[in-house]
Parts: sequence; C-alpha cells; structure tokens
Amino acid sequence: MPSYQEPLPPPPPQWVIDLNSPATPRPKSSNIPDPPGFTSNSSGGSSKRNTSKQQPASSRKPSTPEETDTLKLKKSWEIALAPAKQLPMNAIMMYMSGNTLQIFSIMMVFMLFMNPLKGLLATNTAFERFETEGTRGRLWAVKGVYMLMQVVALALGVWKVNGMGLLPTTRSDWLAWETERVPLETAIPAFQ
Repeated sequence: MPSYQEPLPPPPPQWVIDLNSPATPRPKSSNIPDPPGFTSNSSGGSSKRNTSKQQPASSRKPSTPEETDTLKLKKSWEIALAPAKQLPMNAIMMYMSGNTLQIFSIMMVFMLFMNPLKGLLATNTAFERFETEGTRGRLWAVKGVYMLMQVVALALGVWKVNGMGLLPTTRSDWLAWETERVPLETAIPAFQ
C-alpha cells in the first residue's frame, strides 16, 4: 500500500502573525501626552489584556442609583423627542408627493398614519426599560411629550389627506343630506 502524506497547511498571513505577536515597545515621546484614561504598561499587548481583566474597575467607581436614573431619564427624553425629529422629513416628503391620488402618495399617507398609531399604542413598552422606582414619577412628562409628538405626526397626516381632497370639509361633500330650498315667491312670465 502506498503511503500518502497530507499536504501541509499554508502559513498564516502576515497580519495574523502581527496580531498574535506582542507589540514592540516604543520609547515614550515626552512631547505627546497620553490620552485621558490611558494607562501605560511596559510589557506587550497580551499582558495588557490580562492586567485589564484582573483589575477591571480600579480606575472607575461604580455608578450610584441616582446617576443611573439620570442617564435613564436622558435616554427616555431622546426617545420621546425622536418623532419630532422625523416631522420635517415627513412634511417635505408629503409636500413632494403631490396632492393627486397615486399609489405613491397613498402609500406615503398610509405610512404617515400607521407609524404614529403604532407609537401611541406602544408608548408604555417604549419606556418600560427606563422605569424604576426613582424615575417612575418623572416619566409621565416624558410619555406625555412622546404622545404629543405622535399626535402632531397624525395631524400632519390629516393635513395631507385634506390637501388631497379626501376629507369632507366642503358643503358639496354633504349634498346627499341637504334639503331642497322652497322658494318664498315664484315668478311666472305672462304672455300677451
């Protein structure tokens, strides 16, 4: 039986070798300061990773519940004001789509109504991850602003539908319920 040898795998690329080998120490330049939060170790890159795992929080103190609540409240305000940031874009898109009944403008109006309605229905789920004992009382204002922004987006949709002529706002839209006027006087021409 002939003996068959497996071919040797190709050598790894140079970037893999550079990534796995420790970095060569460079002399510290005195005119360039280290960035904030940087701690220099004199050994290579692999030992830097090990030391950072051994003492992860030595330079940073744990955050207090008040700081965490403040950060959660800031993030909730960002979410509450996100619909307001979309209003100018939606208004320009509604203006550019025109007032005629085409598939593009109908789809735009449908999306303009659907997204705020979804947002209004999911108000509590949008803010439930920020709700703690410390933020529960202050989240009412945030939720109110969020709901107000969604209602403004709905008002933009109503404006667009009115511009398309789909809202019954004129007297001619209600002619089926109009009664015929009874004249008070009639004029009959006389022939001589």
